[in-house]
Amino acid sequence: MHCPFCGANDTKVIDSRLVAEGDQVRRRRECLASGCGERFTTFETAELVLPRLIKSDGSRQPFDEEKLRAGMQRALEKRPVSVERLEAALVHIKHKLRATGEREVKSLVVGELVMGELQKLDEVAYIRFASVYRRFQDLNEFREEIDRLAREPAKQ
Repeated sequence: MHCPFCGANDTKVIDSRLVAEGDQVRRRRECLASGCGERFTTFETAELVLPRLIKSDGSRQPFDEEKLRAGMQRALEKRPVSVERLEAALVHIKHKLRATGEREVKSLVVGELVMGELQKLDEVAYIRFASVYRRFQDLNEFREEIDRLAREPAKQ
């Protein structure tokens, strides 16, 4: 770490403490350059970057948590699912996206993750989302998806 006072790159950590409920490390540092000896504080946090999304038309856009939340809330409208369970599902989706280690992922990946979480939360919300996401054209497509759900063991 460069000294902000003299620019020397020879500094040492004097003290480290966890702050912000353990999400940050506060470090007191001292410049070792002769004649400087100034002390300063730095803060260290984990950089958790979500990948950019590659849309079906090839365009790219940053991940938008609010857009994801709004889409899931629309599917869950008037369904008996608590805000806490929705937020937990959002955390799970973001965790899976970060775990890919990719800088960019196809938006289809996010759609499939959302469908998986909605299926666990509420099957009606899942069908609502799937009907728009997969562009169901007629009642037969709804029926086929409902029949597939009925054949699968319940995911909890």
